[in-house]
Amino acid sequence: MEEKSFFKKITEFFSWSSPRGRIHLYVLIFFVIFLIAGAFDHPALFNKCANKINVVFARVVYLDQIKIPQIKGTPFRLGLDLQGGTHLVYEADTSKIPAEDRADALDGVRDVIERRVNAFGVAEPIIQTNKSGDTWRVIVELAGVKDVSQAIKMIGETPILEFREENPNKNAVQELTKEQKAEMAKYNAEALTRAWKAIADLNKGADFAELAKKISDDAGSAELGGDLGWFATGTMVKPFEDAALKLSVGKMTKSPVKSDFGYHIIKKVEEKMVDKDGKQVLEMRASHILIKTMSEKDFFPPPEEWAVTGLSGKQLKNSSVQFDLNTGEPTVALSFNDEGKTLFAAITERNVGKPVAIFLDGQPISIPRVNEPIRDGNAIISGNFGVAEAKQLSQRLNAGALPVPINLVGQQTIGASLGAASVEKSLFAGLVGFILVAIFMILFYRLPGFLAVLALSLYTVIVLALFKLIPVTMTLAGIAGFILTLGMAVDANILIFSRTKEEVLWGKPLPTAIEEGFRRAWPSIRDSNVTSLISAMILFWFSSSIIKGFALTLSIGVLVSMFSAITVSRILIRLVAPLVKNPWWFGVNKK
Repeated sequence: MEEKSFFKKITEFFSWSSPRGRIHLYVLIFFVIFLIAGAFDHPALFNKCANKINVVFARVVYLDQIKIPQIKGTPFRLGLDLQGGTHLVYEADTSKIPAEDRADALDGVRDVIERRVNAFGVAEPIIQTNKSGDTWRVIVELAGVKDVSQAIKMIGETPILEFREENPNKNAVQELTKEQKAEMAKYNAEALTRAWKAIADLNKGADFAELAKKISDDAGSAELGGDLGWFATGTMVKPFEDAALKLSVGKMTKSPVKSDFGYHIIKKVEEKMVDKDGKQVLEMRASHILIKTMSEKDFFPPPEEWAVTGLSGKQLKNSSVQFDLNTGEPTVALSFNDEGKTLFAAITERNVGKPVAIFLDGQPISIPRVNEPIRDGNAIISGNFGVAEAKQLSQRLNAGALPVPINLVGQQTIGASLGAASVEKSLFAGLVGFILVAIFMILFYRLPGFLAVLALSLYTVIVLALFKLIPVTMTLAGIAGFILTLGMAVDANILIFSRTKEEVLWGKPLPTAIEEGFRRAWPSIRDSNVTSLISAMILFWFSSSIIKGFALTLSIGVLVSMFSAITVSRILIRLVAPLVKNPWWFGVNKK
């Protein structure tokens, strides 16, 4: 009976059918949101607390099966001014390009630069085009780049567009010379000797993992002491797998095992049967030491799959997106000059039924198949792609067909240490601002001020979680926008609480004064936040990347601040209002 009564009380406490029950349920939801967002913001702290709770649960009957999972940390995306890196400004020479084609030409150049930067290994680069009067510029932000000179050289190169055909000699067999055969035989004999010596050392008591780290030619597994992890049958090359299957757990091969990669010394660590698609499959875990051998492939570079045809972007007049009259599907049209017309006709005549690849900066961007000879210098590329894909392909083709020279006109390098110092100062300023605002609110508005600080805490963890989820590239301007919205979130509460104080002074009961305070303050809060959002949208669409970060964080902060002030603060005040009889707690000094 007592247990039933307890659950009944819990149900009534959070009942949706009663006004107080709904308030309790809302508060519970806010608390859960706070925990989830806080864990996402600071996963290390959450995981530390979760480990301690799991230890306690493990000691309690009925709770020992409950385990709080760990959260994988997602770092904030830091901008150039925080992470350090390089800000490059290029000016494009569009004098030889018709005015109506310049925007598309610059989009193509931006796409080329983005692919080059990605190949360079830069994480999340920012590449933008900007027009000021008649001058077109390309802005490139490379966070964390160390070799700036190489990046500048790579970006500044004019795009190279090429048409290539299948290499007829790609499968040609190449013969080794007598000298090469002798060199290969000598190397492989020495490799076999090294493998036998390794087995001898292991038989004398050498540690397998340490020896693997020292002599194995398999760099990936050598770092792990030769450990290959778990693998199912059919995964490894046959000689390796056959030898591993014959071994007992803990045993090692007595002689080197030859495969296409070289000589293996294999040690079986574990084995188990696992269920896969209703079938029992053997899985093994093994370590190995690999002594590589030489083969014919080591003497000859891999043959090129595609051969140069001589047709390039110099002969391509332009490219455009068109739509098939029968199917309505988007296609890409190509138009060549007289020289290109002759070259393209010859290429298509000898490649009917075969693919012809289009390369930009050495990378294939399209590999269409030739259906028939094309002799008029006009071609159509069709396929199962949408409008966006067709437009992108056309831009890439025009980037090579209409070269846009770009000149470096501005460069700014920011050190990572300067960025870290800026982050620390910004976070310190935000923390001091939060504390000062909290003290002011509590001293001036008392209990509502304290509840507003709680709502502001929820606002903070939600906004930071959104910055990670979207994700938002954090810059100094973005952090400034976030700190600014902290003050804006408090402004809404001040309007509400000031109006509530006036209602109490006019003699209205506290619950009525609270509702009137929210109702009368809402139009002012709504209008001020809408104007802020309009300003942020204008900044976002018509400004540079640094200001865009400020506008984005400001917009997110404004939207969440409206939720925290109007919803969270109201629910919390409704929760405590029935418990408070003295209006002094609401900042009213009433006699």
